[in-house]
Amino acid sequence: MDLPRMPSFSLQGRRALVTGAGRGIGLGAATALAEAGAHVTLVARSSDEVAQAAEELSGKGLSADHVALDVTRTGMVASLIAERPAYDILVNNAGVNRPKPTLSVSEDDFDTIMGLNVRASFFLAQAVARRLIEAGQRGSIINMSSQMGHVGAAGRSVYCASKFAVEGMTKVMAIEFGPHNIRVNTICPTFIETAMTEDTLKAPGVREAVLSKIRIGRTGRLEDLMGAVLYLACDASALVTGSALMVDGGWTAG
Repeated sequence: MDLPRMPSFSLQGRRALVTGAGRGIGLGAATALAEAGAHVTLVARSSDEVAQAAEELSGKGLSADHVALDVTRTGMVASLIAERPAYDILVNNAGVNRPKPTLSVSEDDFDTIMGLNVRASFFLAQAVARRLIEAGQRGSIINMSSQMGHVGAAGRSVYCASKFAVEGMTKVMAIEFGPHNIRVNTICPTFIETAMTEDTLKAPGVREAVLSKIRIGRTGRLEDLMGAVLYLACDASALVTGSALMVDGGWTAG
C-alpha cells in the first residue's frame, strides 16, 4: 500500500513580505513565517518598531530584514517590489479602524479606512502578483480581512465596507491569478488582543458584548492566527484559493 505523503509545512527557500509587521497581528505573522524557514521582509511606517522586530527575529537565528514604508504610497510600494526578487508570500496585513456611528463618520474617516484597508492592499497585491508572474513563480497572497467582512456591527460601517471589499477583491484575484499558480485567500479574525483593540475592549460593556458572540468564550490571541498564516502560505494549502479562513471563535457561525 502506498500511503499518501503529508504536504510540507516548511517554507525553506521562500521569501515573504508582511505589512503592518512592527507589532500585533503583523508581527505574529512574520514570526510564524520566519520560524517555518522563510526569509521575511517586515514593512511598517514606524521605522523603530519594524527595525526592532526584524532584529529580534534575526537574534533568534531567523532570516529577516525590514523596510520603513507607508504602504498607502503605492508608487513607492510598486518600486520596492519591482526592484527586489519576487516574494513567494504576501501577508497584506496593514489596516486601520475608526469605530463610529454611521452618522458621525467624516470624509477623512472614510478616506483613511478605505485608503489603507482597500486601496493600499489592492495595489500591493497587484505589484506582488505582477512580479511573480514576470518571474514565472507560484505564490500565496494572504489578505488580512476580518469577521466584519462577513457580518455587520454597530459603529463599524466603513470598516465593514472595507473588509467586504477585501473579500470581493480576493475572490477575483484568485480567479485571475489561479492560472499562474498564485493563490489568494483571506484570514478573518475576531477580536484579537492587540494594541489596536485594547481601547475598544476597555470601553464599558464592550468586552461582555464581544464574548457573548464568540462561542469559544474568549477573545483571540496572536498565536491563534499564526497557524492560519502558515497553513495558507505553505504547500499544505496548495488547492486552497479564493477562500476565507474564519478565525473567529464561532462568531459568524450563527
